[in-house]
Amino acid sequence: MAGFFNEMFDDSGAITRSHYEGFDRWLSEQPADIVARKRVEADLMFRRVGITFAVYGSEAGTERLIPFDIIPRIIPAAEWETLHQGLRQRVQALNLFIHDIYHEQTIVSAGVIPAEQVFRNAQYRPEMQGITVPSDIYAHIAGIDIVRAGEGEFYVLEDNLRVPSGVSYMLEDRKMMMRLFPELFARHKVAPVAHYPDLLLDMLRSVAPQGVDDPTVVLMTPGMYNSAYFEHAFLAQQMGIELVEGQDLFVDDGYVFMRTTRGPQRVDVIYRRIDDDFLDPLVFRSDSSLGVPGLLSVYRAGRVTLSNAIGTGVADDKSIYPFVPDMIRFYLSEEPILNNVPTWQCRKKDDLQYTLDHLDQLVVKEVHGAGGYGMLVGPASTRAEIADFRQRLITKPEGYIAQPTLALSVCPTYVESGIAPRHIDLRPFVLSGKTVTMVPGGLTRVALKEGSLVVNSSQGGGTKDTWVLER
Repeated sequence: MAGFFNEMFDDSGAITRSHYEGFDRWLSEQPADIVARKRVEADLMFRRVGITFAVYGSEAGTERLIPFDIIPRIIPAAEWETLHQGLRQRVQALNLFIHDIYHEQTIVSAGVIPAEQVFRNAQYRPEMQGITVPSDIYAHIAGIDIVRAGEGEFYVLEDNLRVPSGVSYMLEDRKMMMRLFPELFARHKVAPVAHYPDLLLDMLRSVAPQGVDDPTVVLMTPGMYNSAYFEHAFLAQQMGIELVEGQDLFVDDGYVFMRTTRGPQRVDVIYRRIDDDFLDPLVFRSDSSLGVPGLLSVYRAGRVTLSNAIGTGVADDKSIYPFVPDMIRFYLSEEPILNNVPTWQCRKKDDLQYTLDHLDQLVVKEVHGAGGYGMLVGPASTRAEIADFRQRLITKPEGYIAQPTLALSVCPTYVESGIAPRHIDLRPFVLSGKTVTMVPGGLTRVALKEGSLVVNSSQGGGTKDTWVLER
């Protein structure tokens, strides 16, 4: 694909990135039949383990195997160090912002962010106003989507702070590569990621309510029909904690308890994989059967920690995204290490007009959208689709942002026709407790359709192992 930054090759097929040279030599030594057999073996093992994801609207059914590609995405140590520092900075500022808007609201008073952008946001939870949470941390687990474009610059595409998913695929991809190709890891100094569940559990224990020295931690799932249920069960098993549903928990005498065969057991930290609206039917959606009646009252009293905190979604909403560099300057007095993608806010008259005039060139996104849904990729859209989106923008401009169609970097990928370049992104997972930690790398997602820029697994994307090379 000419015109796109290639992680491995130049347009002539020559290696341009020296950290790929060792892998390229190994790949050239592999007989085609061996590689094909290993790919089939990987699919069979993933299917046996049950690593699937919901593909909504798929004619073949709602569950399918997530395609796994055996060509890794490789990041040298120096590049990762820049990403590491930028991610730490960004997540620190986002946590300070969430604390601020539910307490002093200084960033609004200073005029840095318009009040209506915060308090009229669908993800703002007035019920959280004045609630103190341990260490003032709200987004304990953040999945920050990073893309590379232009001449190879990194940009933050999206901040995922509500219930970010995908880390189980990062871990399983690494296990698969080590099982299929152990000789590769003897040739390369690849930074480990297998300790992520230990880091996650340590972080969750570190944010337990004050005075709790040996906290009981549980992972709360909506249930087996949720698209990410595999990940919920996987992480609970890896951390050695109970996987619970709302019906397994109850509130009594100002605390949360878990039903067990030995009687009720107090719960101190809930790693919840359920959206705010369904957590407590006494406060949010009264028709929710997934939550725990009275949970918010215990939370308000500081007797249970929810991870991530209620109300974090206001900071990962796409209408707030353009202001994150301003947050970094405001709270940390630093310049952002990682840049945002240039963004037009369609609620602004001039930005809306520019967007309407260039719809065939832009990516337009719903501010509350996720998973690659509710968006227009102008260059890949039909006239009818553009006309439909034009009407949506005119009707509800405040519901959308627009961005340039980035020339996302590509990485060689096995497809039906052989090895071909496909667009990728990266989702590192940042853990914030008493300290900020992360494993090197993250989940690399790949758009398997030729020319597609949509990498989301829910829309047919695949995954790659991500290698960060140690110095």
